[in-house]
Amino acid sequence: MSQFTQPQQPFAPDQTPGVRSARNGLGTAALVLGIIGTVSGLIPFLFWLAGILGLIALILGLTGRGRVKRGEATNKGVTTFGAVLGLLALILSVVGAVITFKAVDDAVDEINKASSGSSATADPGATKDEPAPEKTDDATDAPADEEEPPADLLEERDTAVYDDGLEITVGNAAAYTPDAYAAGHTKGNRAYKVSVVVENKTKEKFDAVLVSVDARAGEDGVSAEQIFDGKVGEGFTGTVLSGKKVTVQFAFDTPADAKNLTVEVSPGLDWDASQWELKL
Repeated sequence: MSQFTQPQQPFAPDQTPGVRSARNGLGTAALVLGIIGTVSGLIPFLFWLAGILGLIALILGLTGRGRVKRGEATNKGVTTFGAVLGLLALILSVVGAVITFKAVDDAVDEINKASSGSSATADPGATKDEPAPEKTDDATDAPADEEEPPADLLEERDTAVYDDGLEITVGNAAAYTPDAYAAGHTKGNRAYKVSVVVENKTKEKFDAVLVSVDARAGEDGVSAEQIFDGKVGEGFTGTVLSGKKVTVQFAFDTPADAKNLTVEVSPGLDWDASQWELKL
């Protein structure tokens, strides 16, 4: 009796041999890093973070595209978009670096200017060139408490000459009568008008809006309030071109017994303030 053996069916595996799963990880990582890098690049002070993430995203995106071409990955759009965002983040990082360094450089310049300031030297007015009167026997009758003004104080019609060529001249204090609607004048006090001349001998235009003028009166140095009416009080406005000058009238309210008026003119942040001692 012969025996027959039934042929066995070959075993079929669940997965076809030689077929690998898609390797899409690099493209996804490039997209995520590219998004974060681009957002960071919109903030100038985070330019360093945008540069690092953008470079990594670009490398991962290009590597992911290589996998797509070899058939190892299927996310071509994701890898391409991640590489593009990485390149954009790199560009934004360069722009942010330029903006940041420029801002820091400007801030340092402003600090240096504010700390050093442009100093001024005194240029005596024309009347100071007149010969001094000869002393007589009556000179002994002069009050003994009168002293020469400090060396750093200018006198009326003196000019403060700054290193860059800016010049400021303050005239004498003349009695002034405010109008009926004047602000800053107190009944019983006296008012004095002072002319301030700014001459721009620098090579650039001068912003006169930043010029401030203040005053103190009397031996106690009480604040002399500025008077505003229809004729005075407007102050400096606009700009002064190179080689031009502008004159503005100021009026100040002083105690009735004040014998002197100290006027301080500050041209701006880049210049030291200068003071004039005016006799009333």
